[in-house]
Amino acid sequence: MEIKARVPGAVKALNYKVGDEVKTRDIVCVLEAMKMEQPVPTPKDGTVKEIKVAVGDKVKAGAVLMVIE
Repeated sequence: MEIKARVPGAVKALNYKVGDEVKTRDIVCVLEAMKMEQPVPTPKDGTVKEIKVAVGDKVKAGAVLMVIE
């Protein structure tokens, strides 16, 4: 499952790394949009398979941030 950005912004934090286990509603990433922090939760339990962004990257709405299996 792909975790996507709901809003355009800059990646402020990545809270997990490849191989980490995540639970439903864990905050996997934080985006900064319009000077506000936007937490990005995971919709299901799983393992972080791939991270497609780095801290500081600017992303558009709909951009894939990470892949959870």
